[in-house]
Amino acid sequence: MDIIFIDELRVSTLIGIYPREKVMPQTVEMSLQIGTVTTSAGASDDIGDTIDYAMVVERLRAELATQHFNLLEKLAEYVARLLLDDFGATWVRVSIAKLGMMPGVRRVGVVIERGESN
Repeated sequence: MDIIFIDELRVSTLIGIYPREKVMPQTVEMSLQIGTVTTSAGASDDIGDTIDYAMVVERLRAELATQHFNLLEKLAEYVARLLLDDFGATWVRVSIAKLGMMPGVRRVGVVIERGESN
């Protein structure tokens, strides 16, 4: 399996359980590892033969701008399902962090893996 990665993508979304978090978007930082086979793209040099990371970023920004999630775990599952179901990934690792949420803590977050890891 090959991996396409997107590191330190910043996206604005409504995330959290507190009243202010339900009305004020926050920036989350995510890193994605997307498992796929890139053999065809390596041979053809055609973006249509691989997962277009620009399309992934555009889609995530558009969708997350209109969503609310209580928990980072739910957001991570949403992103994983989108990559697996809509982009045809066979395996994903999704890391999502809230930034500066607590004094003395730079980031808090979750990392999940879904799909087949061959």
